[in-house]
Amino acid sequence: MPMPPPKASTEGPRDRQVFHEMGQIVRALEANGPLTKERLAEVLGAAYWEANRFDRALALAVADGLVYLTDEGTLSAS
Repeated sequence: MPMPPPKASTEGPRDRQVFHEMGQIVRALEANGPLTKERLAEVLGAAYWEANRFDRALALAVADGLVYLTDEGTLSAS
């Protein structure tokens, strides 16, 4: 008998939702231009996201090169 597929919580460090969140971050930066981390969180309503989801998605977006820190200290989409 075949094993059932693993639950979504075992998908690893990048679940499906984080890709959506990373996309929201990139789109917000494309639409609004460079923003501070605090302002980006406000624009996205990150206060209503699950705990640590914004920081995690932002860190992954930076690690993947989708977002970078400008010389002025703001975040921008690549």
